[in-house]
Amino acid sequence: MFTAKALGSPAVPPRRSVPVWLIPMLWTHALGLWGLSRQNSVWRDEAATWQVARRSTAETVRLLENVDVVHGCYYLLMHGLFSCFGPGTTTLRLPSVLAMGVAAACVAVIGRRLAGAVAGLAGGMAFGLLPAVQFHLQEGRPYALVTAGAAIATLLLVTVVRGRAGAVHWVGYGGAVLVCGLLNWLSLLMLPAHLVTLVLTRAGRGVWARWATASAVAVAGVAPLALFSQGQAAQVSWIPPLTWHMMIGPAVLLLIAGVGAVLERPRAGRVSVAAVGLPLLAVPQLGLIGASLVQPLFLERYVLFSLLGLALLIGTAVGAAVRAVRPRLPEVSRWLLPATVAVATVALLPQSLAVRSPASRVDDVLAIASDVRRMKKRTGGAVLFVPAARRDTASVSPEAFTGLRDIALSESPEASGTLKGVEAAPDRIRAAMLSQRRILLVTDAPGTATPVTAERDRVKISVLRGHFRPVADERVRGRRVTVYERLVPAR
Repeated sequence: MFTAKALGSPAVPPRRSVPVWLIPMLWTHALGLWGLSRQNSVWRDEAATWQVARRSTAETVRLLENVDVVHGCYYLLMHGLFSCFGPGTTTLRLPSVLAMGVAAACVAVIGRRLAGAVAGLAGGMAFGLLPAVQFHLQEGRPYALVTAGAAIATLLLVTVVRGRAGAVHWVGYGGAVLVCGLLNWLSLLMLPAHLVTLVLTRAGRGVWARWATASAVAVAGVAPLALFSQGQAAQVSWIPPLTWHMMIGPAVLLLIAGVGAVLERPRAGRVSVAAVGLPLLAVPQLGLIGASLVQPLFLERYVLFSLLGLALLIGTAVGAAVRAVRPRLPEVSRWLLPATVAVATVALLPQSLAVRSPASRVDDVLAIASDVRRMKKRTGGAVLFVPAARRDTASVSPEAFTGLRDIALSESPEASGTLKGVEAAPDRIRAAMLSQRRILLVTDAPGTATPVTAERDRVKISVLRGHFRPVADERVRGRRVTVYERLVPAR
């Protein structure tokens, strides 16, 4: 029998295996595209992105002088995307989906380099399934982009620590940290995490010097933003003080990560998943807890990127299990990873379905707009918002409010450089209300409403209760629309 080689035919090229990063990236993208519109719902945080993205660049810059400067770069990015592709839930959320896919790919590459292909693949797949990742996978906010940037920075750090560094790696590292900091300056908590990694791996002086330089440049670039944002600290005054029960979640994550680190059997001075993943998870979590003792700031989304470390350690645990089973049960070991992913997917299915439903968010500014379209026919052309922040419904769906006059508004959100506009004095609001026969009120539904504290809002409620009666009322997804009709004076 003659072989192709004997006949002088070109040899058949060896089959190329699928890159380890591709499957987790596609897996995470698939999870993100699944139910992306959330039944065409948008909640209040995403509504802020939506309305600012539709403003001009000049209007956005004016807004950032007053509020949300920490999200300025993200808003400008979304403004460009809305200008190119138009407003919509896909344009709003697709950047987060793509970013999380990149993060999953980086987890897979880091895991493969440090603990083998199985650990890398398992870590990348696990990342997309983490509940907090699934929640922010479909959020029109900057936290997924920050996570992707932190993943890229960590991958570059691993590359340089393993002795494969070049100037481009350090420039890329500093640039990734800088971009993350401009998207959310609390992401700079990755730097002390990376510092711990350098200590554990006993990095050389050259690595230390270059890391310090790249980090200093990034911090210097973010410092003006961080300092300026302190003047807008009132925006986070609603965050509750730190309590013991708020630390249960981080404690559980650290426990899981600790198990993964032990299973890897790390050694001092070696670049391992434990030396990279454990600090990346623990340091930002503990750092945010420490900062919250001074000023309440503890929200898991601020350190969402720390879950990269958790995914790495989960992948290492699965990889260790596969290695332990392989000598005695090689066939079983081949199916252990797919079976683990399948079991985890099924176990998390209720949670996965929940975060893709409108009920997973506190409210929905789009759903209530459809009720406004229908109910405004019964009003005399007047509308009120309590609190004023509920004006976001009109900002996101202005066509629903066509024909309605916002009788409390003296300066629009765009003109005033704010998210909710500037309202008239309480006495003028009262006089404007008393001149109306019917008023449509947009507010929070019971269960999500907070006590009315602003003087203007108290006046609105007082006049409605004393001089009007409700004739129509609709509640949907955390919002409420009520039509009030003027009481006929007794004769």
